[in-house]
Amino acid sequence: MKKIDKGTYAVVTGASSGIGWAIALELASKGVNLILVARRKERLEQLKEIIVKNNKVEVLIIDTDLADLENCKRLVEKTKELEPQIIVNNAGFGQYGFFTELDLDKELAMIRLNIESLHVLTKLYLTSMKKGVIMNVASMAGFIPTPLLASYAATKAYVLNFSRAIDYELKKQKSNIRVISLCPGPVISEFGIVANTKQGKYALSSEACAKTAVKGILKRKQVTVPGFIMKLSRIFIKILPTSWVLPVVINIQKHK
Repeated sequence: MKKIDKGTYAVVTGASSGIGWAIALELASKGVNLILVARRKERLEQLKEIIVKNNKVEVLIIDTDLADLENCKRLVEKTKELEPQIIVNNAGFGQYGFFTELDLDKELAMIRLNIESLHVLTKLYLTSMKKGVIMNVASMAGFIPTPLLASYAATKAYVLNFSRAIDYELKKQKSNIRVISLCPGPVISEFGIVANTKQGKYALSSEACAKTAVKGILKRKQVTVPGFIMKLSRIFIKILPTSWVLPVVINIQKHK
């Protein structure tokens, strides 16, 4: 996918803020029609107004809670006739703190959204699409056990490994569809507010993250890591023993 065909539709979940919002704007700038999905209808309407004002594209908004798996199924049915060729599964959230102190119900809600809804959407779009790219938003936390973000990091490890395995299967099947992953580090967004943590001084802007994400979609890159510092961090994670990395990771998390 060196270029995006005219009239192509993209589905972007979690589009009401942060990375999802920025990816939607970046795709619109390339002439992609958009299906924006999130719970907050007023935020989606704001984004639609901005996009339509600055770009000649079609924008459909669907306000729904994807933590309900039936809503995931309804979303696919609603959008199937538009034959979207780009799916960005971005909806998700995190919980920061010691595992023993976090609220269990919130953790289970996080697992439903970060894993189960993404799994359902990937499955259903993959079986209905003829060609295109599904980008599942994972995290740098998916590469390493992350103290103080233990459950969140585990959900993103699922997303990362799930996506890579399916992508390899699709290559073997000579499919015209790719399932790729985006693994951002800290990004300036509402994530920190929801997770009850600060993003840190190395946080990337949502816009910079989105530009890298869309390049990853165009190149069909299996794993996209935005930002030089995060790319460097990934190298260290690969070569250093986990027992060396964990004390560094928890120290970083504590000082956020």
